[in-house]
Amino acid sequence: MPLSNGINKKPDAAGQHPPPLPAGAVMKQADMIVLKEMHLAPYIQLATALIGQRRHSGGNMFRHQIDTMAVLLDYGYIDSILLKASVVHDLFEDMPGFDRSKVLEIDDESDEVYKLILEVTKRPVESKPEFLTRIREYGSERALILKSADRISNMISLGYVTDLSFIKRYTDETEAYLFPIAARANPAMHHELVDLVTTRRSFMNRCAEI
Repeated sequence: MPLSNGINKKPDAAGQHPPPLPAGAVMKQADMIVLKEMHLAPYIQLATALIGQRRHSGGNMFRHQIDTMAVLLDYGYIDSILLKASVVHDLFEDMPGFDRSKVLEIDDESDEVYKLILEVTKRPVESKPEFLTRIREYGSERALILKSADRISNMISLGYVTDLSFIKRYTDETEAYLFPIAARANPAMHHELVDLVTTRRSFMNRCAEI
């Protein structure tokens, strides 16, 4: 079912989502107004706590939060709860001891944002396969979309990783667990993930020939 709060790209009659905006496309004026009125800054401020969390591919976890939001915008998602959650989606998992009540204090959508963050946060009792299977089987539409955008960002960053064992493990995981999630979320996102996995496998094959 389509999301509320101004989602821009709804499925067509066949249930297919459109591809991301073409290169050079400009956000619609109505979408810009919706985005302008969102209460995003306090969530971004909380996310800056992740600046100190380094990533295997370089950079830090704060940049990854913003990049995940950019992927969503690229696909035309103008949904306040989804975008707010995207900029803090790793906060609970990667900042042990973080005061989660800070999220609940921000605005009148905080409860929904909080629930979505929890939905895409790996629980201590879950293995990674169990976590991804839970999202695939029981995740809300927002959770499926957010996790797909998160993995697209991660797969792009994987292009800067040279550890072949890590690349293989991550691409295998993406194919096994994220392809089905993205296929449910948005076929265009699924297609991008397939392309990203293909390029990483091609890189590994070239390395094996050297």
